[in-house]
Amino acid sequence: MIFTDRAKTVLEIRYLLKNEKGEPIENPEQLFQRVSSYIAQAEKIYKKNSFEWEEKFHELISSLRFLPNSPALMNAGKPKAQLAACFVLPIEDSIESIFKTLKDAALILQSGGGTGFNFSSLRPKGDVVRSTGGVASGPVSFMKIFDKASDIIKQGGARRGANMGVLRVDHPDIFEFIRIKRIESLSNFNISVAVTDSFMEALFKNDYFPLINPRTKEVVRKVKAKDIFDEIVESAWETGDPGVIFIDTINRSNPTPHIGQIDSTNPCGEQPLLPYEACILGSLNLSKYVKEGKIDFERLEHDVKTATRFLDDAIDVTHYPVPEVEKMHKGNRKIGLGIMGWADCLVELGIPYNHKKALALAEQVMQFISEKSHKASQELAQERGVFPNFKGSVWEKKGIPMRNATTTTIAPTGTISIIADCSSGIEPYFLLAYKQRILDTEFEIINKYLIEIAQKQGFYSEDFINQLRQKGTLRGMKEVPLRIKRLFKTALEITPEEHIQMQASFQKYTDNAVSKTINLSQRTRKEDVARIFILAYKKGLKGITIFRYGSKRGTLLKISDAHLAECCEVKGRAPRITKLHDAV
Repeated sequence: MIFTDRAKTVLEIRYLLKNEKGEPIENPEQLFQRVSSYIAQAEKIYKKNSFEWEEKFHELISSLRFLPNSPALMNAGKPKAQLAACFVLPIEDSIESIFKTLKDAALILQSGGGTGFNFSSLRPKGDVVRSTGGVASGPVSFMKIFDKASDIIKQGGARRGANMGVLRVDHPDIFEFIRIKRIESLSNFNISVAVTDSFMEALFKNDYFPLINPRTKEVVRKVKAKDIFDEIVESAWETGDPGVIFIDTINRSNPTPHIGQIDSTNPCGEQPLLPYEACILGSLNLSKYVKEGKIDFERLEHDVKTATRFLDDAIDVTHYPVPEVEKMHKGNRKIGLGIMGWADCLVELGIPYNHKKALALAEQVMQFISEKSHKASQELAQERGVFPNFKGSVWEKKGIPMRNATTTTIAPTGTISIIADCSSGIEPYFLLAYKQRILDTEFEIINKYLIEIAQKQGFYSEDFINQLRQKGTLRGMKEVPLRIKRLFKTALEITPEEHIQMQASFQKYTDNAVSKTINLSQRTRKEDVARIFILAYKKGLKGITIFRYGSKRGTLLKISDAHLAECCEVKGRAPRITKLHDAV
């Protein structure tokens, strides 16, 4: 195994076991052995040879073709090994429920998981509290309390808490919720508005939309749907928040509606979950499957099957800090297998990210992974039994025995893609050359594929590298062939429509949802943001996050003024999760 200096630093900070002095007591090889050995212990439950699967799991992850989510790498083999990245906790309209959820969230955040909450059941600000004779402070006030608590709790001792806060679009406090990031930082929360079909219908008709008190179920007042929508657009344009989740679209693909309705997602939005549900994620590094100018689907099928088994095993050996979560997760056994290295894969195949061939390949690859992971789950069901909540599920109605209610998710893969030295998730390259600071160390990253092509095609030079450092893109570099410029288009050179189409291509064959950022230039107008949200709904996305470069949230990467000047007339956005410790 060969790791970049940046990967070694991330491994040492985040993943390698340490002694009481904070010094690493294992190397990366031992880390992968620890993870493989621990996960394979689940095979004993089913009377299988754990050593055989330990070797298979180890080969898969040590080759960096597949990596599980961060909590699995951090915690496997520890006394209380919590391996899941994604959780959703319920909040009911009582002090007891609110603070029980806060306690549960603290335990989950401490173990390395990210939590999502829907605050919509809480009575609006100013509403009556009969037990005390006072008035309610509203959902946003409690979200601030959760944010402060998360500030104090470091996830797994290695990263700050990550949360998703959701409020339904028909809640009376929706305007306060939408505006909150314009007023306060809420640094431990991403926020999303749960938008309904009925709201979108009212918006399209330029009609009024009712706001409903969740306590009384009565209409408090009616407002123009456009007024709410414009406020969402204003805040997203200014700060990057809120995102939007299309809650009815999500529930149309809920595999277990008899158990409950989905009302929130994990912090990055790719994992819609029922209250008290969790999910363990893992990603295949697609850049590792390009062979002689083609994707090696035979090898990919083999690894999808192994990775699906790995994730199912992980459910059985994880320690759940909250009993209700254990019951729900083991009841539905949701796993989320996705990909990373998509931009790298396209470059290796010679296909520009925004070309129609890339969209067609995205559908083909994700359909293949979906079908093969479903098949693997069906085989596990024959071997181990269906998931306990199978009866009454969509799968039962289809007559398909499944071990897992869902098998596929596309996560942002922030830090595991650094370990694997590949592009993150399904994102395009944000820049081709940039600097990234991790604690006290600054790393310069120059796209390795571009360097290789430049050397082969004869336009590599010291001047070329210096220009690349200054610009971050190939725009305006006359020595670079046009087809190479097209192949290495960066996120700010790709239109929002192209970003959305790529997300839609992957979503078509993904059980859960897709983490994808719609990159926008600094000069993007608010009406463009409005158009993007509407397009996302019409394309059937489960959620959307936009980020206008230069807005309040900031960015992880150092970008030159020259790059911004060159990209200002094109559409694009920086990654939603902009700090190393926040990414899955």
